[in-house]
Amino acid sequence: MSSDPASRGPAPQWEPTDTDLRDAQITRFAGFVAERHGVEVDDYHSLWRWSVSDVGAFWQAVWEWAGVRSVTEPGPALADSTMPGAVWFPGARLNYVEHVFRHSRGDETALLRVHEGTENVGDTEITEMSWDELRGQVAAFAATLRAHGVGSGDRVVGYLPNIPEAVVAFLATASLGAVWAACGQDYSAPAALDRLGQLEPKVLVTADGYRFGGRAHDRTEASAQIRDGLDSLVLTVLVPNLNPAADTDALPATTPARITWAEAVSELAELAPESVPFDHPLWVVFSSGTTGLPKGIVHGHGGVLLEHLKSLALQADLSADDTLFWYTSPSWMMWNYQTSGLLVGATVVCYDGSPSYPEADSLWDLAARTRATVLGTSPGYVLACVKAGAEPAADHDLSTLRTVGITGSTLPASSSLWLSEHVGASVPVMSISGGTDVVSAFVGGARTVPVWPGELSAPYLGVALAALDEGGHPVVGEVGELVVTEPMPSMPVRFWNDPDGRRYRDAYFDMYPGVWRHGDWVTITDRGSVLMHGRSDSTLNRHGIRMGSADIYQVVERIPEIAEALVLGIERDDGGYWMPLFVVLDPGAELDAVLQERIRTALREQLSPRHVPDDIIVAPGIPHTRTGKKLEVPLKRILQGADASRAVDPSAIDAPELIDWFVRRSR
Repeated sequence: MSSDPASRGPAPQWEPTDTDLRDAQITRFAGFVAERHGVEVDDYHSLWRWSVSDVGAFWQAVWEWAGVRSVTEPGPALADSTMPGAVWFPGARLNYVEHVFRHSRGDETALLRVHEGTENVGDTEITEMSWDELRGQVAAFAATLRAHGVGSGDRVVGYLPNIPEAVVAFLATASLGAVWAACGQDYSAPAALDRLGQLEPKVLVTADGYRFGGRAHDRTEASAQIRDGLDSLVLTVLVPNLNPAADTDALPATTPARITWAEAVSELAELAPESVPFDHPLWVVFSSGTTGLPKGIVHGHGGVLLEHLKSLALQADLSADDTLFWYTSPSWMMWNYQTSGLLVGATVVCYDGSPSYPEADSLWDLAARTRATVLGTSPGYVLACVKAGAEPAADHDLSTLRTVGITGSTLPASSSLWLSEHVGASVPVMSISGGTDVVSAFVGGARTVPVWPGELSAPYLGVALAALDEGGHPVVGEVGELVVTEPMPSMPVRFWNDPDGRRYRDAYFDMYPGVWRHGDWVTITDRGSVLMHGRSDSTLNRHGIRMGSADIYQVVERIPEIAEALVLGIERDDGGYWMPLFVVLDPGAELDAVLQERIRTALREQLSPRHVPDDIIVAPGIPHTRTGKKLEVPLKRILQGADASRAVDPSAIDAPELIDWFVRRSR
């Protein structure tokens, strides 16, 4: 299947080789589609067009190609295409966990546990968990849950770092038809309770703490607070992550029952995943919750199974030969996505620690030591490596690495090119963009499509992506609202505690009834790639010309003295418009007249003279959501005079103390 490279626009920084085109799983899938469904495709984009013009047939093909199993006749792939409320495989009964262990490979490695090391590079502890060990622990933990009355539809929650025990607990929960949800331990106890407390869980799985940046962070007190705040609990399980001798005395009180992880997985048992309907809840993931109680987004077994098989096997070209290492946390949907690497038999890396400790390039060192073939990180980390003068390929053995994945925000073209130059020109940089809402990506890369610097290569198969202008008309080569015009199986089953579906409809279907509006601002190029411009609700509308905040950051954050930036467009009551740029300086830097002029000149020459800021202001830091997104909309409201207590929930952000600084700027 050819890549159909277009001559228009910038030259690709990576192009698939003949070997890539021949051996990619997506090429084999295209052959399967031609043979089984009589659909001939010449390249990725013709396959994509078929996948969104005959959605039911496409997902039926994914089901058949991946060998998805149902104990009953599954029925039509897409029985009702109405959004919201599409009906997929109405007769199916299956279980996500059954499909994980179809790829069980005995004593081969399923999970790698990686703990942050000391101040000495290369001192990180790495241990293996085989597929047999994983299966045994999942079966044993499921038996423990069952013995405490956990059954289909009950909730089990985790307050855990990114460790193998989180994967085991999730799989055991899902095998029973129970529902999983988790928060990383960087969340405070109140913030975790805001999320997990909505679910009225029966079981809490927690750890005594985690490591980050050279420090051990004890979380026994926070764990006790969470346990005491969950009246529905019948069992708490303690994982001794920091102190191997930690026991349940760290969680004082007599109720509910308390056991250690060793006790929870001590009994031999058989794993027997319970078959459930296609849309039976698998997990609940939460929105950032910066302006109110976080939304609990419910995804089903079948939808996640199909979407992740497609995304990981076809788009990422992941197989049992791969080791997947995505830097993430159980608070973020990328943890769920990475865990699904097990669906294709890949080895998954669970890293508990900082990507930049003890050195800026420590993540590359870990990639080398784990022999990662697919490494996922963020634009912020890449930029930090650029500024630190890191040389990943020169200093580390990255010979196994064949893909770098990027998500979390927009990757500037300069950072993308840096990766090619300093990691390897033969390693494609596959940026992806999607969301917790679909626990996957709408747009990203594929092994058969070129990579253009600063662009995402193509819409994912089965994603009917379009950009709509202000009149609601599809546009190419112009900025528009990102919409999805056909259903995806991993769109939410529902929101938690949303009995009439109103919150769900309002979140995605209020602007364009029957069409999913995601809230991102994008440009689809005439060669099918996509440029991301940031959230559409934080658009900078200067003199009638719209600009995305991501475009500003790509220019400003390349300046060596700037550690981070935040730009806001503030509509004033008198009809005026104020556009301040807040900058966090690197140590030793000073925002003098020379640096201010360099910032203004860079924006004027590289972006737009209309979007040079009115003021450049040094800030002590930029607050983010817990998943790393800048707090643009709440801070805009605060600077417009909104009550900070109503505009943002401090427990949902990484540095709540910074809010007071921005409040003072509004006066």
